[in-house]
Amino acid sequence: MRILKHIKFYLVFFAGLVTHLQSQVLITITSVPKETPADARIFMPNSLNNWIPDDPDFELKKDSAGNYILQIPENKGTLEYKFTQGNWETAEGDHNGNNSDNRKLTFSKNAQNVENKILSWERTAAKKNTATDNVKVLSENFSIPQLKTSRRIWIYLPPDYATSTKKYPVIYMQDAQNLFNDATSFSGEWKVDKTLNQFFTEGNRAAIVVGIENGGAERLNEYSAWNNAKYAGGKGDAYTEFLAKTLKPYIDKNYRTLPQAKNTALIGSSMGGLISFYAGLKYPEKFGKLGIFSPSFWFAFKDLNLFVSKSAKNLKNTQFYFLAGVKESEEMVSDIEKVIPVLIKKGVPPEHIKTKFDEDGTHSESYWSREFGAAYLWLFKN
Repeated sequence: MRILKHIKFYLVFFAGLVTHLQSQVLITITSVPKETPADARIFMPNSLNNWIPDDPDFELKKDSAGNYILQIPENKGTLEYKFTQGNWETAEGDHNGNNSDNRKLTFSKNAQNVENKILSWERTAAKKNTATDNVKVLSENFSIPQLKTSRRIWIYLPPDYATSTKKYPVIYMQDAQNLFNDATSFSGEWKVDKTLNQFFTEGNRAAIVVGIENGGAERLNEYSAWNNAKYAGGKGDAYTEFLAKTLKPYIDKNYRTLPQAKNTALIGSSMGGLISFYAGLKYPEKFGKLGIFSPSFWFAFKDLNLFVSKSAKNLKNTQFYFLAGVKESEEMVSDIEKVIPVLIKKGVPPEHIKTKFDEDGTHSESYWSREFGAAYLWLFKN
């Protein structure tokens, strides 16, 4: 009987071991550009790690055959990813050294060996400028006194801005590198300018868009008001104060805007979605429309939920547009669904909340670009 018990134990153990092995995905790079340094470190920023270009948990290691390998756990849905040498200036490119589309991996619940070939590094060729003529860099070094730093700020003006005397609503958007121009994007652009220009030709309401570039290595710190044990954070209060008390007053003073909260929006994705949501809750008298795309609520969900329930107020006029892919992560949709009843309890009318959860939605610029127009039309439908 004791022998049978031991046999049963080992059968269960090895069955579990086999299941564990089957749940792993092996990422392999079999070829890199000839100019790649022999000691190059290659990373895999992706839709699971907020596209961090030098995340040590997603660094590939060189094996005896000269290939770069990384083993990641099985997950659900589709993973989008790229390779870098540790920053977005050294991201992989296409055959011509230009920005390449995100790679995609569909998890299958079985062991997979996914082979990749890196065709070029983007720094070997200039990326194409795709911004429209009505997009300009407002400032290369706009002062952020709250953080004792500066940042590049972009501005999109409606096609008729120079030929009219109209005043316009304003949208403040995070991660400006990815909004208008393929030459500055690290994983594709949102095409905000192209979408709004098309809407303008169709007779839809025009808006000014102000894009704030993220701080690179400081992005996670600035885009969360709370600390995460692994990824830091905690500078979000200073950043949102900059949006509300420095940047918005400057834009309202120097451009023909409709400055009321009902005419002012914040839109962001991932960590940008988290900080846009927080800024809208903290300053509802400044920002009355919020576009929250694939928000990284997981980064500090307990603190965020406590803030919504205990500190948020005067939200009865704020509009919320939540967007997410059903298979982006285990908690993406559920975290949004947990926050909504709290918002309603705080006085937000249910008709002021719109959710769109897509089966094919991914944590990527291509998804957010596709959905930006619908969010804009809903937020500014009145």
